[in-house]
Amino acid sequence: MNIIEIKNLSHRFADGTLGLEDVNLTIREGSFVIIAGQNGSGKTTLLKHLNGLLLPTTGTIHLAGRPVSKNLSKARQMVGMVFQDADSQIVGETVYDDVAFGPENLCLDKNEVKRRVSNALKIVDLIDFEYQKPHLLSGGEKRRLTIAGILAMEPKVLVFDEPFSSLDYPGVKQVLKQIVSLHRSGHTILVAAHDLEKVIAHADRLVIMKNGSVVKDGMPSQLLGELEFYAIREPCASRLGMEVPSWLN
Repeated sequence: MNIIEIKNLSHRFADGTLGLEDVNLTIREGSFVIIAGQNGSGKTTLLKHLNGLLLPTTGTIHLAGRPVSKNLSKARQMVGMVFQDADSQIVGETVYDDVAFGPENLCLDKNEVKRRVSNALKIVDLIDFEYQKPHLLSGGEKRRLTIAGILAMEPKVLVFDEPFSSLDYPGVKQVLKQIVSLHRSGHTILVAAHDLEKVIAHADRLVIMKNGSVVKDGMPSQLLGELEFYAIREPCASRLGMEVPSWLN
């Protein structure tokens, strides 16, 4: 079943800049998709359409058969986005407060909010940090906190925009472990990245964008050799003719 259907999507910004041009994509439920491309290729612009943070100039986006534009609140519960800058998504005085923010805005009762927060913090291994102040967390912990805040909304689709940006090696492994675990638990995963080394081993599909358009779409193993044609660095192992290993091994 296709959980996301994008048809003839184009987006022009207020200043006249063309952000997307005639994008057509379908995403199967439970898949793990990487959206790759240089900075400015349209990756983030595309992802922001999935839950109505941006609306199309032309074209349509459907989630589980329903148009995003007709029910933005439902779309934002169904598709959770974790942005590149974790600090911009952190709003609570404590870890608990931050994760509770979304469910509280759904007007859920206190017991349901508590259940969702506890469950989300357990998933990202931050249950012992619930009274900690977010600004004291490491970079990897902050990224996991933003993931917890999204999980508390109980989305079906999780979207990560450059999730390993500015993280050290332990932080990358922490966040990658969470993403892979969430995929195994049944979530549909979309990751926007310009550096594929860390995550490509876990994806079942690779979509390459350039100048706001989809230029390639297929299995990662079939497309790795074409990455540098689109100014995307090919993973070292692939350049040597080897299978790209997981960073979790």
